Amino acid sequence: MNHETAHYRYFSNTRCEYFPCHTLSGDYFNCLFCYCPLYALGDQCGGNFEYLPSGVKSCLKCGIPHGRGGYDYIMSKIGGITDMAKRE
Repeated sequence: MNHETAHYRYFSNTRCEYFPCHTLSGDYFNCLFCYCPLYALGDQCGGNFEYLPSGVKSCLKCGIPHGRGGYDYIMSKIGGITDMAKRE
């Protein structure tokens, strides 16, 4: 399945003042996950991130949510977010 047949998986907002927010090569840029839902997973997100000296997680070098296959990757990891949200 791809974004040509499943439109809920992709959109690109080229008029956004922050577009593109990450440097990716090619003409594909998915804005669906503008704010990555996997951010809260910390070092378990699987992306190319770094922690700044201030302790803030920086995802500027990560393009997973915006590249091809990003939707499927996010969906494969979203259970971790669900687990975090469950009350014990």
